[in-house]
Amino acid sequence: MTTRLNPITTPRHELRAEKARRNREAALAAFIGKKAEIDEMLARLQALSDNHFNTHPDEVNWSHVGTLEHYVSLLKRITDSAFGEGEHAE
Repeated sequence: MTTRLNPITTPRHELRAEKARRNREAALAAFIGKKAEIDEMLARLQALSDNHFNTHPDEVNWSHVGTLEHYVSLLKRITDSAFGEGEHAE
């Protein structure tokens, strides 16, 4: 249980510090949650890739290539942003 400071008896700087602390805790919890979402997506993508994107080598056609090309373009946008490359390069 979190105890709230009394705004009438607590100095303003302490109230601001407490609000900033709660804000940092909320941001950290949200960050960890989003990271977990990304980790789950990456694990699913890796498993799909390990299974050759559910395509048997004897059945590969140009539509499969097009699908992978689309996936590559989406992932490239992400990696360019994450690593400051491509259009995100300085």
